[in-house]
Amino acid sequence: MLVSDFHYELPAELIAQQPLADRAGSRLLHLQYGIGQRAGTLPDCRFEDRQFRDFPDLLRPSDLVVFNNTRVFPARFYGRRAGIRSQPLSARNPASRDFLRGRIEVLLTRQLQCDPNEWECLVRPGRKIGVGEHLFFGEHDELEAEVIVRGGFGERRIRFAPVEDFFASVEEIGHIPLPPYIAREDSSADRERYQTVYAQERGSVAAPTAGLHFTPEILSRIRERGIETAEITLHAGLGTFQPVRSERVEDHQLHSEAYSISADAAQKINRARSASRRIVAVGTTTVRTLEYAAIQGVGEIRAGSGEANLFIYPGHKFQVVQALLTNFHLPQSTLLMLVCALGGKGKVMRAYEHAVAQHYRFYSYGDCMFVE
Repeated sequence: MLVSDFHYELPAELIAQQPLADRAGSRLLHLQYGIGQRAGTLPDCRFEDRQFRDFPDLLRPSDLVVFNNTRVFPARFYGRRAGIRSQPLSARNPASRDFLRGRIEVLLTRQLQCDPNEWECLVRPGRKIGVGEHLFFGEHDELEAEVIVRGGFGERRIRFAPVEDFFASVEEIGHIPLPPYIAREDSSADRERYQTVYAQERGSVAAPTAGLHFTPEILSRIRERGIETAEITLHAGLGTFQPVRSERVEDHQLHSEAYSISADAAQKINRARSASRRIVAVGTTTVRTLEYAAIQGVGEIRAGSGEANLFIYPGHKFQVVQALLTNFHLPQSTLLMLVCALGGKGKVMRAYEHAVAQHYRFYSYGDCMFVE
């Protein structure tokens, strides 16, 4: 299967640069398949243009809706490097000092369980930041880190010098890690808006964007209909947004991301499955967590935590999820491949063509699609 099979053309003006003032004001493309199916024919599908406020009414009373309650933290840092591993340019060149100690950017992607001071991250400029380099962040160098492992494509492992309250410094120094297709600096408003209203567990560097549309009122309407809900946690990191650099889909390997499932959530999910009730996932991160957990539990969802690295693409046999609320994703991305695996590649790609033609807003701050 070729990565290029998941390409589509998207005009730049359809990439949402700002969130809507009203979270629930987004549009929703409803993708249904199996509509009007006759014996011996291929399943049909139908697109319907709706508003996100319709979502509670699209659910069935027996559904179990599963959310990812991860919380985004300000994981992007701008700082300087000591330049101790660099070769001097020239003693007579006044720009040498600035070059060797110039501005660097670090995006924390995963805290290592073996040592909480060690993080996997992406650095820029990558080729200038080698092992042994020291990095400083904050106006008064409140945080200091040393590069201890060098990987490809700007990936590094760094170790922070211990401080009294690491995450307090992170909240003060860090920036909200808006995706690169949002062509602006993050603002104070993004700290609230690039976050779901039900976010609890700190650890993500990318928001589970399908959840950004929910408001307390929408959640109340779901509960008023008697629809059961559950929450799991997956901290989005490189596995969620890393680009696919291979030509063949099967050659891509997904980075691991930390997840946890509580005993209460596991009980709800297993009970729904035993009763043949539909499980609706809010976001691709929720899908990957549930499907990975089912594989690890040999068909059963077990309470616990771990590292998930399941890459879902067409051909995957879903054990848990039957319907999905999701935003629109980048061409040739693992997230688009996951949606195609659930909804059918041909149907989903046609839905994307429809969304482009109807001028839906794309990506993190954009509109959404309900696939069932």
